[in-house]
Amino acid sequence: MGGIATRPAAPYDLSALTALRYTMFPDDELELHREQLEALIHSPDYGVFVALEDGELVGFAEVARRSDYVNGCDTSPVAFLEAIYVTPDCRRRGCAGALVAAVEAWARDQGLTELGSDALLENLTSHQMHEALGFEETERVVYFRKEL
Repeated sequence: MGGIATRPAAPYDLSALTALRYTMFPDDELELHREQLEALIHSPDYGVFVALEDGELVGFAEVARRSDYVNGCDTSPVAFLEAIYVTPDCRRRGCAGALVAAVEAWARDQGLTELGSDALLENLTSHQMHEALGFEETERVVYFRKEL
């Protein structure tokens, strides 16, 4: 087996990338994921990176340049890790770390000095991954909604 390689996503990655993104976010239609990804890989304020092992797509990360308030961050704009997914058989093998390194390089190239992220309160696996990759927890928030 070869090592993990990362690079920016390209149009020829769309089918495999869409399938992985759908695995992470199954509530949205597959075609919607494809349309969003197609737009995002061409956006100057968004980065989409893929991780490959032996030529097979095994993970992805999405990062956005955000100018709105990002919880726990002191600057604006900041890079925000919108999504990161690694196939189960590639977890705990450095894939997420390689993807976050690609995201960090993108953010530095944008002149950004902070990388924010979030995870659901119950997603302890994501919390552990973030901590292992050098993120520090800044706050916990519960969002509320009221229909009008």
